[in-house]
Amino acid sequence: MNENENQNEIKHGGITVETEHIFPIIKKWLYSEKEIFLREIVSNACDAVTKLKRLSSLGEVSGIDEDAFRVDVTLDEDEGTLTVTDNGIGMSEDELTRYICQIALSGALDFINKYEGSDGGEASGIIGHFGLGFYSSFMVSDEVEIVTKSYTDAKAVKWTCGDDGEYEISDPEPDETPECGTSVIMHISEDESEFLSAYKIRSILEKYCSFMPTPIYFTSVKERREAEEHKKEHEHDHDHDDGCECDHDDEPKPINDVHPLWQKNPSECTEEEYKEFYRRISGDYREPLFWIHIAADYPLNFKGILYFPRITNEYESLEGQVKLYYNQVFVADNIKEVIPEYLLMLRGVLDCPELPLNVSRSYLQNNTYVAKISQHIVKKVADKLTGMFSGERENYEKLWDDIKTFVEYGCIRDRKFYDRLKDAILLPLTDGGHKTPDEYLEAAKEKHEGKIYYANDKTAQAQYVAAYNAEGIEVALLDTVIDTQFIPTVENDKKCKFFRVDADVADALKSDDGKIESSADVEALFRRVSGNDKLTVTFSRLKDKSLPAVVTEGEESRRMQDMMKLYGMGGVGDAGDVALTVNVDSELIKNITADPSAEASEKIARHIWHLCMLTRGSIKPEELREFLAESYDILGYVK
Repeated sequence: MNENENQNEIKHGGITVETEHIFPIIKKWLYSEKEIFLREIVSNACDAVTKLKRLSSLGEVSGIDEDAFRVDVTLDEDEGTLTVTDNGIGMSEDELTRYICQIALSGALDFINKYEGSDGGEASGIIGHFGLGFYSSFMVSDEVEIVTKSYTDAKAVKWTCGDDGEYEISDPEPDETPECGTSVIMHISEDESEFLSAYKIRSILEKYCSFMPTPIYFTSVKERREAEEHKKEHEHDHDHDDGCECDHDDEPKPINDVHPLWQKNPSECTEEEYKEFYRRISGDYREPLFWIHIAADYPLNFKGILYFPRITNEYESLEGQVKLYYNQVFVADNIKEVIPEYLLMLRGVLDCPELPLNVSRSYLQNNTYVAKISQHIVKKVADKLTGMFSGERENYEKLWDDIKTFVEYGCIRDRKFYDRLKDAILLPLTDGGHKTPDEYLEAAKEKHEGKIYYANDKTAQAQYVAAYNAEGIEVALLDTVIDTQFIPTVENDKKCKFFRVDADVADALKSDDGKIESSADVEALFRRVSGNDKLTVTFSRLKDKSLPAVVTEGEESRRMQDMMKLYGMGGVGDAGDVALTVNVDSELIKNITADPSAEASEKIARHIWHLCMLTRGSIKPEELREFLAESYDILGYVK
């Protein structure tokens, strides 16, 4: 019995980790990008300032000059050190031992729980939560020092640790003891010497820290020394404002904007501020088409500004630059999981404090909060576009050619997006105007109810377009690949049918004057010159008597051909259900009909066929050679 009791005994314990085993992993694998270490250390410094500000607001500490708060990043190339200094809350020896000497114990969370409650409250601006960020310094350092002085009466303390995890705590020298705050001194490893480059450090700070909430100043000891030497050499020139064009502004400037535009109320932002902010975050000096300022409250709680860029040509990259921030700290570029793929050309920023700072792709893909953000962005974009359509129709039409590709793709990919925007979708017309599908169909009731005629090449199909326009029929211009993919979406919703101008001879183009007589000989002649013995030849009276014949191809057949070409399954000149409509009122056709067997009739018929195919843009190379030879032959008769 006792033996069974011993066998069923439950034991408890805690997992222990030895530093000599965990430090090599931290050094190599803590973050996928080593440069993130600087973001983490600077974020900790900003948190230290935020904590002291909060204590001041709670009356826990007095005599604080908040205008003096700052973070200094100092690179000493000769000493091989990179130092991050703040004048924030600082640490006592007990706090340093607790939060630095124990991996993954977060001082930020302890502070929030103590002063704000478990939900974070007003201290949600604190960046760090996991207690791992500080150790990223060992990714590039073989030794790290901390010199810190608490805001309390506790004495200053110095902590030194090598990359083997062995540390010592001592009293700092008087000249290195701060009044209040913390300095993290990183001794950069020999194999990480790239982080001793002022250009490299400055670029990392600009990338990750441009909008952190505390002023950040960067100093290169080497650059400062060179500047001082240069100034001394040109002291006479400076005194007389002559001979030196260098910038010698001695007033240091922070590298960051502590009050980024997205944190402001939209009513407080000017048009020029929006444009200037766009230039800063995108590097694009063309003005954006328009922008959307998002300030979502509970339960989403995120802010941002999204811009529609001006795309000048179809070869320009459509991939945007939406930057993801966490409490003003840069996290990642162009997060596809947050922005729907059909809106990836957007540029701007999103600040999502509900997301973890060190967010992973897999987390984003499976997070309901991210899905709701994405849905909210889609709604805001749709609302912006419909608002412009309703209130700024003229300006909206001017922008349509720049945005229609994105809108059409979005409508194809997302039915809800289409439902929101369907009344604001425009059809560009060949005459330069614009109409919605509903407006076009309403105007077409009398002549071609339920049909929308379009051209995909205004120049090549000019003859067809002119014939339709002459009869008062408007022609839409759908000249991009995505237009043809978008057509079925509108057809299904509006219960209409799109026909390319060379797919149908509209009744409005036909004349009903007199009886139409067909000719089997003329029919056989055109089949022979076309090289297609199955060619459908019909006879009609067209109002435009200058047109001897018109080639048409069934809309569905041609769409299938276009799709095959898109996927590399067809070639130029391939034709599907092609038909020829012969205009019996044309003088050329009358001449052919008078004597179909004559040699001249065959030449004229072949030339008419080639002209029809050339007008459609589907003439084959060998047919083009024949056409040119015929043309030169005909010119030979001109005296």
